[in-house]
Amino acid sequence: MSPSEQHIEHPEHPGDAGAGPDGPSPDGQHTLDVSYPVGKLAATVERLRQEVRAAQAEADGRALIELAKGILVERLGCGPAQAARQLAELADQAKVTPLELAVDVINQSARDRLSEITGAFLAGAQGGGSPPADRPEAERPEAERAPAVRLREAESGALAAPDTQAVADSLFHHALTPLGAVAVAIWTARSDGSLTLAGSAGFTPAEAGRWHYVPPGVKTVARTCLTERAGQWIGSLSATGLPSIGQHHHPDGGRAALPAGTGGRVHGVLEVVWATPLPPQSPQVVRQVEALAELCAHTLETYAFVHDDENASEPRVLPDAAELVDLADGLHDPALVLVPYTLDGQLVDFRIHHVNSRFLDPAGRPRGLVSGALLLEAYPMAAGESELFQRVERVYATGEPFRAQRMSLTALVDQVPLAAVADISISRHGGSVLLIWRIEDETARLASLLQHAQRLGRIGGFEENLLTGEITWNGQLFSLYGRSPASGPVPLEELAAHAHPDDAVAIGRFLRTLLHHRRAASAAFRLQRPDEVTRHIRVVAEPVLDADGRPFVVRGAYQDISAQHWTEVALAATRDQLAHSEQQATERNRLTLQLQHAIMPPTHVPLKAPGLDVAVRYRPAETEQLVGGDWYDAVVLPSGLVLLCVGDVAGHGIEAATSMVVLRNALRGLAVTGAGPGQLLSWLNSVAHHLSGSITATAVCGLYDPATRTLRWARAGHLPPVLVRDTEAVSLPLLKGLLLGAVPEVAYAEDEVQLAAEDTLLMYTDGLIERRDRTMEESMTQLLTTVRAAPCTLDQQLDRLLTYSRSDTDDDTCIIGIRVA
Repeated sequence: MSPSEQHIEHPEHPGDAGAGPDGPSPDGQHTLDVSYPVGKLAATVERLRQEVRAAQAEADGRALIELAKGILVERLGCGPAQAARQLAELADQAKVTPLELAVDVINQSARDRLSEITGAFLAGAQGGGSPPADRPEAERPEAERAPAVRLREAESGALAAPDTQAVADSLFHHALTPLGAVAVAIWTARSDGSLTLAGSAGFTPAEAGRWHYVPPGVKTVARTCLTERAGQWIGSLSATGLPSIGQHHHPDGGRAALPAGTGGRVHGVLEVVWATPLPPQSPQVVRQVEALAELCAHTLETYAFVHDDENASEPRVLPDAAELVDLADGLHDPALVLVPYTLDGQLVDFRIHHVNSRFLDPAGRPRGLVSGALLLEAYPMAAGESELFQRVERVYATGEPFRAQRMSLTALVDQVPLAAVADISISRHGGSVLLIWRIEDETARLASLLQHAQRLGRIGGFEENLLTGEITWNGQLFSLYGRSPASGPVPLEELAAHAHPDDAVAIGRFLRTLLHHRRAASAAFRLQRPDEVTRHIRVVAEPVLDADGRPFVVRGAYQDISAQHWTEVALAATRDQLAHSEQQATERNRLTLQLQHAIMPPTHVPLKAPGLDVAVRYRPAETEQLVGGDWYDAVVLPSGLVLLCVGDVAGHGIEAATSMVVLRNALRGLAVTGAGPGQLLSWLNSVAHHLSGSITATAVCGLYDPATRTLRWARAGHLPPVLVRDTEAVSLPLLKGLLLGAVPEVAYAEDEVQLAAEDTLLMYTDGLIERRDRTMEESMTQLLTTVRAAPCTLDQQLDRLLTYSRSDTDDDTCIIGIRVA
């Protein structure tokens, strides 16, 4: 039930319908005692409700009759007046109303799904037969009206409705009430799985408010329909155990929930409520409700349903205006509820207390910008030519209602007056005023829409008569040219005089194509305005030819494309800059890769050392942009010891590669001093911290003595070596040692390992084992498992490690392997 249809009770007897001013009449109908103030208001509300219903029924019927007249004009090749006479004569001969005949004409012409359903329903569900033609169709009870008329009226009302709430009212009033339904709900399915009540009829406002939003995952009748993508016909809601709107008032009633979808996409659900258990329905009824669900789908696809849970900004509904707000929400025309605004006891304006859901602002503003504003603030022109404000003042002062047709409504948008013609109705109710307007026709609305489109798109239209020289410009075109209307428009032949000289060729080509070749043409040029502002303009025009094929009128439009032009210029500059940066980066990466390969080629000649097999492997990063600073070295020192080391400089690119060269060469030079690995790393730390731009790196350094088969080693934040003996593989102890370059002075611990014949020692960088989806401990376990089952030769063992590496970080990899002979 909509707010305007709620039962109005006397405040002193809210539960007794037979006492006080509102009492039962002898025939059992509820009467209103107009001697009470509330009774007067209720009588007024009831009268307005009846007027609204009659007007809506008349409007729906008129729309169908006009559609049928259009069909006859097309079929018979006659004019509108002759089609109207033909329709009236046929209705009189068939002994039916013009509305029934109009629906028959539409059904025969459409041959759509609704035509088939209405015919089947008329024959099967109602047993055929037409209602008597002694009363107008709009005045008959719903049960007596032809099903075909009801369904077409429901379709007409739904397609003309401004929002989903209006669609629910139209379906309920025209199509579902005759089927015995007591309520209807239209649900919108959201992308997050939630449901929103987009429109409803037959429920109390409190019930609709409680069920306005259904969170994701809550299983209801509508949710079940969406999940199964099929209609749900429920005999009794209580038997299912599913919650749904209206369950407290109709717990044992029947339900029908059908998906509302188009083009394979379900936009929502149509849910119909019956007060009593629902028996199995005939195929005609099922197909009818499915057609109504399809109407809902088109509405849900077209209109965006917006609801604001925060009502703090809404003006508080005053007690004497609450029922007037409900009445406005039930109207099918734009309506405003006005309350007086006084200063020092004097009426100075009216506050727009409420605007209904059908509100259409002539200026195109949303409801939120109009609701709560003063009338003269929102519509300053109301005090001018239309005298609308003075009419509202008079109605408020005298209580005498005012009605007028074709009153001009003017709104200012960016200082541009936008006018519309509307039928006006003003009436006072208590201390508030109800203002209703109905925009004249679709032509006026389309004209207003065109004005807004031209303003937003900065488009100005023109028409030039080549015979008389008469030129017509709209206001937007004068604004584009920077000229006042008093200075007059500019002829096409003088266009070049107002453009940049360099654009004369393009304008000449445009005029030749338009006037000489008599074809539509367009051109872009720079307009030099009187205020010395240059704008980039595109002009599009076409010639209108007479019977002899000669142009006599040229019409077209100018559009300001300055913003688009400068955007394209900026994009072109950005693309050039990006291409240059990309070329620089590619060259930089190429040089880095060449430097790295020159120092450490992927293939390396094995080191020759007595009693020792040494092999190295280096695998560069797969992505050139990630060239890193991994390095290795294996060299026999003058003392006969073998220097073995691997390291990893932090970062990527040419800086990491050059830093790697510094550390590698520095360690080679320091190693000839005969110092141990701990001392060598301590000196290398000083080099990294003081002499190399504060770089950081990790490293492991070892000195192998072939005579004693001993390895002295130390580490600086690096992974320890792995020792493979027989079928066992272990990682050497994690010695104390901070990474290189972190602090100025660091002492590094040393350890000594005694190797035996056939032992294998592996030094490597983290690019061999590091993975994004597992810990370092798990990666080490995988490495030890791989090296246990190694082939017999050292080269085969290193190749196997690279082949079965589980690393996924695209980092460099260095491996040094030594095997005692």
